[in-house]
Amino acid sequence: MVGDVPQLRIKDAATLLGVSDDTVRRLIDAGTLVAAVDGAGRKTIDGYALAVYAREHAALPPEGGGANSSARNRFVGLVTNIQADRVMAQVDLQCGPFRVVSLMSAEAVRDLGLELGSVAVAVIKSTNVIIETERVGDR
Repeated sequence: MVGDVPQLRIKDAATLLGVSDDTVRRLIDAGTLVAAVDGAGRKTIDGYALAVYAREHAALPPEGGGANSSARNRFVGLVTNIQADRVMAQVDLQCGPFRVVSLMSAEAVRDLGLELGSVAVAVIKSTNVIIETERVGDR
């Protein structure tokens, strides 16, 4: 790892986990997450420890059709929107707090039986992933 591990406030940890502040406090009280106190007297959680917790407690998506895949990014979600014409379609999935949008053929939408409220898995394999952080002066 490079540099110091960021310390996250409880509300930020809750947002990243997709749970309430109270749930994070209960995890701290149970000893599942360890809290420290920052210079202002607020409880904080080690960012790396939170990442490990999130990874270990992530719900695994169902395996697709018995086939092996090199893709590691699989997000289970609900179909929230389908915009299709005769040839192409845009399908929106809500995967936890994240919206995933896929462009595919209208034929693929029909073949997959996608409709509003369907459960689907977005499988993402990308060689072009952009990672952003806050500017150093904004922290």
